Amino acid sequence: MGKLLLTGVDGNLGGQAAKYLLEIAGKDQLIFCGYNQDALKEYENLGVETRVTNFNVTEGLVKAFEGADKLALISMPFVGKKRQAAHKNVIDAAKKAGVKQIIYTSLVNAADEMNPSIEKIDHAYTEKYVEEQGLDYIFLRNSQYAEAMVTNYFTFVKIDGVMKNSQGDGKMAYISRKDCAMAVAYALASKNYHEAVLNINGPELMTISEFVSIGNEVTGNNVRYEEVTDEENYAIFDAMGVPRTTEGEFLKGSEAPFSSEGMVTFAQAIRLNKMAEFTDDFNKLTGKKPKTVKYMFEHFDDFQIGERHSLDV
Repeated sequence: MGKLLLTGVDGNLGGQAAKYLLEIAGKDQLIFCGYNQDALKEYENLGVETRVTNFNVTEGLVKAFEGADKLALISMPFVGKKRQAAHKNVIDAAKKAGVKQIIYTSLVNAADEMNPSIEKIDHAYTEKYVEEQGLDYIFLRNSQYAEAMVTNYFTFVKIDGVMKNSQGDGKMAYISRKDCAMAVAYALASKNYHEAVLNINGPELMTISEFVSIGNEVTGNNVRYEEVTDEENYAIFDAMGVPRTTEGEFLKGSEAPFSSEGMVTFAQAIRLNKMAEFTDDFNKLTGKKPKTVKYMFEHFDDFQIGERHSLDV
């Protein structure tokens, strides 16, 4: 049997997935890939086979994927044609290397053409391309990372106590990035899923107002939510030093490592209830229950969104 190959282990999601995978699979079964040689040393020291990869170029990718039976593609953090090209490079190389199944970290409701999220375009493209290549797959359609909104909550605690965005009363089953990482690990190690689409959702649907209320209850702060227009939402991110697209310059130390175009169109999608998927797929895949928003606020130091990781050259 071929090995299990995990990409992006030098990033936030991939790094966490690597930790879970080491708990449920033997080291001799694993190949870890990343663009940062220094970050790979940690896994080399543990006895895991590692390979340096850059998905923006095709050279060396087929060789890097040789010997793998299953490959987990952690979606790249930049948005648009560059991400689509990088994902295509991975899929083409995986097929040439003899990989049989792709596990891909997608987005909830990615296939809905009426979903206004700019992010979903790349995810829909990648899913379709995997299918067109005749590869087996598990698409993990993740809900929004709760960490993004936990970090956002404390940002507004420091500013004026008023969390402002344009998602209104739309609902989202916020999921911890740690749980998304666990889903990647279990999907990679599983033998039970073929041509599967799984929604990786948190334990309950809620509005952002309800999210804020939980934060207040746990922390003792008094943040309130105020709905603003999409243009006002862009202006808020502009003031925080967040670029409109992933091609722009991110302010060093920015508490928002995602581009505002992605976040504002995501808010639009939530407002329109295009992200209100709610399933028990996570529990079926992992045998565990997803972490609650209350738990994440109770342990908020462990549930911050962190810095942006990518190779954008």
